Amino acid sequence: MMVVISMAIPAHSLAQSQIAYMGLEPDIVTNYLSGNARTLGFVRVTVELMLDDADNIEIAEHHMPLLRAIVIEIIGRQPEDKVKSLTGREDIRRTILQTLQQRLEEETGRPVVKDVIFTKYLYQG
Repeated sequence: MMVVISMAIPAHSLAQSQIAYMGLEPDIVTNYLSGNARTLGFVRVTVELMLDDADNIEIAEHHMPLLRAIVIEIIGRQPEDKVKSLTGREDIRRTILQTLQQRLEEETGRPVVKDVIFTKYLYQG
């Protein structure tokens, strides 16, 4: 599901920027590092990507396997206390954003992703 929003740039500029949103579907479901070696913790996250331009939707779709792999890898190596805290969740989100931007910059020459939004975040463990 994609949503395109037009956003006017300051009045002194006639240019327009179109922000687009793209969901990583299906939801990301992965294990995380549990404090107890005998139990597994898991997290289920619905991730939406804010793209800096609607023209980048095709680029993001092309790189979707890479984007999903990055998100799964980052969440999967987080400790339990970070997954379960609000500040930890924000740290995870920022790490995902920075890594996605860096990898897309390497692949395409521009960061493409403007922000990462968690619309659902469930954990157990």
